[in-house]
Amino acid sequence: MLYFIAIVTPDAINQQVLEWKHYMREQFHCKVALKSPAHITLIPPFTMAETAQPEIQALLEPFAASQQRFSIGLKNFAAFKPRVIYADVLPNPALSALQTSLEATLLQNGRFPVKKEDRPFHPHITIANRDLQKEDFAPAWQHFQQISYKGSFTAEAISLLKHNEHRWEIATSFPFGY
Repeated sequence: MLYFIAIVTPDAINQQVLEWKHYMREQFHCKVALKSPAHITLIPPFTMAETAQPEIQALLEPFAASQQRFSIGLKNFAAFKPRVIYADVLPNPALSALQTSLEATLLQNGRFPVKKEDRPFHPHITIANRDLQKEDFAPAWQHFQQISYKGSFTAEAISLLKHNEHRWEIATSFPFGY
């Protein structure tokens, strides 16, 4: 089964992001981003036997309980040209520290097929990704550059998401301890 670990946004932000994802579907036939709730990926997708899920949950629960809630700011949009458009996450030392600590905890454990990420951590909330056609990028990007967006929320948990062969669903969420 495919899994990943993320901070899932609260419903109000998910609803706003969903509107943008629907715009991308209607205008540019982008559907892939609609298959997951709005989130900030901490550990990218990895394949793991479903039987290992309780074990990773047993590791994530105390990890999350040792974390402190923190605020996450969102402002406007950015892109990984020519395929990805996303709501931009403002620089956040607490978020970066959480990701680094989570990755280190999973790698030290050694029982889960998580790999050290080669790319630098670049938190974002995806609106359109791999099914955005290169020729559609410029008009889609022009649309989002004209929108002024500012939002924030408190990160209160991490979630283990699981792919059910159609879409990503939250398998379990692990609340922060304080």
